[in-house]
Amino acid sequence: MTPGGLESTVSTADTTLVADSVTELFTSAVALTMRGRRVSPRGMGTREVLDVRLLLRRPRARLLFLPPARVLNTAFAVAETVWILSGSNDPWIYTYNDRLRRYADDGVLRGAYGPRMRRWHNRTDQLDKVLATLRNDPDSRRAVIQLYDPTHDADGHRDVPCTLGYRFHLRDGRLHMATTMRSQDLWTGLPYDMFAATVLHELMAGWLGVELGDYHHHVDSLHLYDTDVDKAKAVPSDPRPGSELPDLTTPWEGFDDLLVRVTTGQEITHSGWAAMACALASYRRWKDGDRNTAVDLADRIPGPIGHGMRGWYAELATRTQAVSG
Repeated sequence: MTPGGLESTVSTADTTLVADSVTELFTSAVALTMRGRRVSPRGMGTREVLDVRLLLRRPRARLLFLPPARVLNTAFAVAETVWILSGSNDPWIYTYNDRLRRYADDGVLRGAYGPRMRRWHNRTDQLDKVLATLRNDPDSRRAVIQLYDPTHDADGHRDVPCTLGYRFHLRDGRLHMATTMRSQDLWTGLPYDMFAATVLHELMAGWLGVELGDYHHHVDSLHLYDTDVDKAKAVPSDPRPGSELPDLTTPWEGFDDLLVRVTTGQEITHSGWAAMACALASYRRWKDGDRNTAVDLADRIPGPIGHGMRGWYAELATRTQAVSG
């Protein structure tokens, strides 16, 4: 037996995990990482597998839905995605996930992806650069978004990006995307990171007027914290495949204005983005204590976003009952 009671361990993945939905991919990754080698960076026990590759064949099937084993804060998945795409590091994100404050320095998340993607060193919109690169040279290998910045990220602030960057390749009329992670917390981080990245993937394909290809997620260190192991044991081995979310393609021109309308609750005619905006509006009501209105709004959201919101509210109700009981 190895330390921790594992009969066998894997330190490096020798295959690529492939699935049609994030729900199925997450389940496979849990099974793999549960057999990982024990390591304790910063004194925090984990099970870790190095060099893991995950391939998602339907990037729009991006919302993990595995109740009761793993229930996502769907509103935060939406909010973080909009926050990143808009280039923001503003504190409104704490409304949707207050635990992020623990990683902030002077109230600011120094590793926020948005400013790095949309205003690299306060001068370069990398989304615009990638779009121009692929429009000018569809076969380019230079369509890269860089997030990790050694000039800032070795300074000791609390929030250091786990994502190194994104790459895009347009081949045979299909846009493929790859994300490289230096580190990936499987239980807490992966579902949200893949949600945000695949929205970007879908948007870029739409801006280029091409089909959506495969999404690749490369992880240097995929790990599961010891505190999440018991919860991971409840994940089913054969989940139902996740459903695809509504189409989010929208013109590049006016995109930033659309994001403002989503975050501020203004009227939106695009059905996919209207569902995203309604999720944010619903959760704001929940946090304000207007639970009935929050649930009513969630009930009006069609498809996976609506299912996810209702599942999250059910999870919050269960937690409240457990505390009060």
